[in-house]
Amino acid sequence: MDAKYSPVLRLQEEEESEGDQPPPSKPHPARPWRVAVIANLKEADPFSPDAPGDAGAEFDKPETIQAIRDVIESDGHTTVFLQANTNLPNALRDFCPDICFNIAEGQGGDAREAQVPALLEMMSIPYTASRVLANAISLDKTMTKRIWRDCGLLTAPFQELITGREPLQADMNFPLFVKPSREGTGMGTSLKSIVHDELELRRQAAWVIREYKQPALVEEYLSGREFTMGVLGRTDARCYSRRPELYGADGFHRFLVQEIDTSHSATPGVYGLKLKKLDYDVPGSADFIIPARISEVLAQQLQQLAVQAHQAIGALDVSRVDIRLDREGKPRLIEINTLPGMSPGFSDLAVIAERGGLIYRDLILEILYLGASRFGLLAAQENFSIPVRRREMVSVRLPATPLSRQHAHTLHATAPHPRRMLRGKRAGLKS
Repeated sequence: MDAKYSPVLRLQEEEESEGDQPPPSKPHPARPWRVAVIANLKEADPFSPDAPGDAGAEFDKPETIQAIRDVIESDGHTTVFLQANTNLPNALRDFCPDICFNIAEGQGGDAREAQVPALLEMMSIPYTASRVLANAISLDKTMTKRIWRDCGLLTAPFQELITGREPLQADMNFPLFVKPSREGTGMGTSLKSIVHDELELRRQAAWVIREYKQPALVEEYLSGREFTMGVLGRTDARCYSRRPELYGADGFHRFLVQEIDTSHSATPGVYGLKLKKLDYDVPGSADFIIPARISEVLAQQLQQLAVQAHQAIGALDVSRVDIRLDREGKPRLIEINTLPGMSPGFSDLAVIAERGGLIYRDLILEILYLGASRFGLLAAQENFSIPVRRREMVSVRLPATPLSRQHAHTLHATAPHPRRMLRGKRAGLKS
């Protein structure tokens, strides 16, 4: 790609032409950006006849795309939506974005979430969130767990079955949990995923391998409570943030801990696709408790474990980490999502953020600015003061009450966002 196209070079040239001007009080681009929001839309492109029945469950709806665009445009930028399909290279050349806000899941392949980042790297186009390798690793749950294990981070004993006939490892004790090794949004999981003997294991593993055309990941079933943690930031986040007070000394924001209680749901002990497709207040749905009713010590332990899991695979700027307690009450990492859902008022990260006082607009713009800073589109702010954030303010300010995520965002007194009325049905929105 020639130098004229590179948005980084274009912005550098424009910044140099402005002369010696005093730095702004907050990070801000030298001029408004052209931002392409890249995603896969549900039902936009047909799947092959042999695709699994839940193919595309993690794709986004137009309402989510519009909500992101509304936020970015409210900051003075120009946006366009580009579908992450085979026409994307041509669309990028036509629009010439300065940066892309990437939430694309990709289409086909064992590392599909890395497809768009790889294309953008090849075309020298800046983009948000994790880069190629981290996105490829996070979708491969087996590889992710191997890395965590080698880094000394606790995760349940596991084994990957490629044919389904491999002998079971000596450290694998029933009950076990069987799921596709390279899917998200609870795809391929149900009550049948919990297996109690060899016969059930072989039957469920064979189904996963046949249906999803990929290995089956078998883990020791974790019977304890389940939690979800958001991760936002990196070591130098405060230098580029619109709200540097959000971040701790290590550069990461500590979100409230969300507990997902499935004990009274349609699938007790399994937060799979069936629950994620349910409307929030219907019988059989899960309870979402923010902040979780846990000790401050455990909350800090979960928050730190999420950051360590994020860093271990080389994730950048934003992710969502799922953790369960084992039978002894010890936290064990389940998986990480480097492209977490961004539906306002619905997706886990958006709801957790808002419940803790970080409104949707600020969440989206933080992700955008952090991404832009990696490619030289923002100058670092070297002189600013950071108010001291007391640890107890993280999770004890708000009462811990079960709530439907549909209403979670209304419990924090913040100014309403134009897209805040996107409530209605949960079905089809990415968690």
